Amino acid sequence: MDIQHIKNTAVAAAYKSGEVLKSFLGGHFDVRKKGLKDLVTQADMRSEKVIVDIISRAFPDHAVFAEESGASPGDQRNQWIVDPLDGTINFAHHLPFFAVSIAFVHDGKTLMGLVFNPLSGELFSALAGEGADLNNEKIAVSTTPDIGDCLLATGFPYDVLQLFDRVTMRFERCLEHAQGIRRFGSAALDLCYVACGRFDAYWEQNLNPWDTAAGALIASEAGAVVTDFSNVPYTPSCRDILATNGRIHAQMLSLLDLKEMK
Repeated sequence: MDIQHIKNTAVAAAYKSGEVLKSFLGGHFDVRKKGLKDLVTQADMRSEKVIVDIISRAFPDHAVFAEESGASPGDQRNQWIVDPLDGTINFAHHLPFFAVSIAFVHDGKTLMGLVFNPLSGELFSALAGEGADLNNEKIAVSTTPDIGDCLLATGFPYDVLQLFDRVTMRFERCLEHAQGIRRFGSAALDLCYVACGRFDAYWEQNLNPWDTAAGALIASEAGAVVTDFSNVPYTPSCRDILATNGRIHAQMLSLLDLKEMK
């Protein structure tokens, strides 16, 4: 398997997708609701088509699992996981914080992850076992040892009203102990910001594989510990995710444990 060819294909798809997204931003485009708080725009659909077309031309036998179109036929042992616009609500409100996320999974193991912010030009990437990069420069997680000195990040799931008590209890407890918390609205970028040390930890619940697959590999290759809230190692099927610099992982697990809040 030529993993470099896979990465190069992802980079080409991300840059082309970024051009599409930038062409929509600031203009008028259709927005519709997939759920109470879950949006999809013309930009999501156009971006996804560009990415899937590029992948399918390069690897016609591979399967693609994309946010808007779902799973395509193909060899499920070789699967691409695609979020054509992570941060759709931001995008729909013309807030310039969003990304393209592309991962490649072979036999259930994520081998390549790429997250591209088309406005900043920041391209985060990782290959399994080879570390993580930001614009071809190696990155690493922070070394802050105590949560009181840490900047955390989180997100609120689309079904937050059904999970309100659990979400707010975790948020309040982390806010009480941390130096600060940010909520930017893109899981992929939050994970990459842990990878390069801007955030010391990130947690969120009720996510999908396209939200986390690429960013989780980038974070772990940069030295992060990435698990679910029960400290089970992350896989793309995990619905909850906690990514930390490793030094505060136990502290974060304790803060997120609902049993500890009674």
